[in-house]
Amino acid sequence: MNVPGAADEEAALLGLAPVAPDATLAYGPHPDQVIDLYGQRNAGPVVLLLHGGFWRAAYDRTHLSPLAAELARHGLPVALAEYRRAGAGGGWPATYQDVVAATAAPERPVVAVGHSAGGHLALLLAAAHPHRRTTDAPRRIIAVAPVADLAHAHEVGLSDGAVAGFLGAGPGWADRLAAADPVRRLPNTAPVTILHGTADTDVPVGLSRRYVRAAEAAGGTAPLLRELAGTGHYAPVTPGTTAFRVLLDTLRST
Repeated sequence: MNVPGAADEEAALLGLAPVAPDATLAYGPHPDQVIDLYGQRNAGPVVLLLHGGFWRAAYDRTHLSPLAAELARHGLPVALAEYRRAGAGGGWPATYQDVVAATAAPERPVVAVGHSAGGHLALLLAAAHPHRRTTDAPRRIIAVAPVADLAHAHEVGLSDGAVAGFLGAGPGWADRLAAADPVRRLPNTAPVTILHGTADTDVPVGLSRRYVRAAEAAGGTAPLLRELAGTGHYAPVTPGTTAFRVLLDTLRST
């Protein structure tokens, strides 16, 4: 499948038929605390997929099931994670707590791959966590079009105030922002690669550039930012596109 242009990327991804998993594993009692497993017999670290949707309950993991199945077809074991989202028991910090728990659920080494808001959550997994065992930390983080700088995303009103909806308004805002913003959780404890299209209008590539500059200033191993010329928000997670091939090659180099 060839995606003709950035303007058509969303329709191309959402037009794909969902793919049922091989199995589903619960990592908590809430209905959204589950991961769908694809290619369980494949060797290597599990690819933990974290979907986007600006942390809102209206968007679930289903739209990334074709990606999960395609990665499994290429020989990778995949765990497509659901998590509690804003408006349905999630928001900060519950959403992040779910992602930390989902990382440990496969009981195998994990490479975390997050798209959009899921990319934000993946970047948080790159930082130290006081209640996470070292053995449960991802080996590597690949963030695709991530909301990498929450403060700036809030300033520009990204997706009609999505950051405020995720963090919650009112007292304690500054503390929640400091805890949830990847640029304030540096330096990283895991290697990070960012893939971001230069034609992305949903989450502008400038957010990733700001994150990389902050990471370089914080010291440690700097993230690798690969800018995908002429690519929008959805092509990297749409099987059959040139941008998907970049994601696949990045995973294979893990």
